[in-house]
Amino acid sequence: MSSSPAPCSRSWSISEDSLRRYVQFASESCVQELLAASDTNKGNGNDGWKMLTLDNGVEISKRRSGSLHTFRSRWVLRAVSPQQFITVANAIDAAKQWDSDLVEARYIKDLQDNLSIIRLRFGDNSKPLFRNREFIVYERRETMEDGTLVVAVASLPKEIAAGLHPEQSNAIRGLLLQSGWVVEKLEDDSCVVTYVVQLDPAGWLPKCFVNRFNTKLVMIIENLKKLAQACPSEGEI
Repeated sequence: MSSSPAPCSRSWSISEDSLRRYVQFASESCVQELLAASDTNKGNGNDGWKMLTLDNGVEISKRRSGSLHTFRSRWVLRAVSPQQFITVANAIDAAKQWDSDLVEARYIKDLQDNLSIIRLRFGDNSKPLFRNREFIVYERRETMEDGTLVVAVASLPKEIAAGLHPEQSNAIRGLLLQSGWVVEKLEDDSCVVTYVVQLDPAGWLPKCFVNRFNTKLVMIIENLKKLAQACPSEGEI
C-alpha cells in the first residue's frame, strides 16, 4: 500500500495575469492530447490503447506509459446534441448527480470566459486514488473549427494550488494529470463522446483497481446519458 502524499509545504503567490498565461499554455497541450485520443483514425492497434470492455455500445480502453495510466471511454449518444451533453457534463452544480463519489465542486476563480480554476473534493467512500482526495484543477472549454467541443481539466502545480487554496486537514491533495471530454457532432443531431482521464499511481496498478475504475466509468456514463437525454435541446429552450 502506498503512503499518502505529504502536504505541500510551499506555496506560490502569483498574479492573475501570470496564472492566466500559465493555464493557457498548459491547457493547450491537454486539448491536443484529448483530440489525439479521440481520433478514431489512429485506432490501428499501434497507438498503445488496449480495449478493456465493449458493452452496450460503450468502449473502455487503457494505455500505459511508464507509471502513467490513461483510461478512455467512448460512446455514441443518439438524439443528443454536443451542446446538450456539454451543458450537463460542464454544470459544476450538477456534477454530484453523475459522479456520486464527488462531495463538493466549486469555482475558485474565473480567469476568462473559457478558463476557470475549480476545487473538486471526494469523500471517504470514493474509489481508490480519489478516496478522501481534493483536486485543484484548471478547466478550459474550446469549440474547434469543425464544431467539436473540448473540455480539458488537469491539476495545477502543487505550489500554485497551495497559494490559491491552502490544503485542508480533512482531505489529501491529489494529482489529476489530464482529463476531459471531446464531443463530436454527428449528422443526425447525435454525438460521439470521448472521455479521457490520466492517473499516476506511482507504480504497478492492481487489476482489482482497473476493474473498479471501469465500473466507475460505466456508472458515470450511464448517469450522464440519462441527464443529457433529459436536457432540453436548443429548439426547446
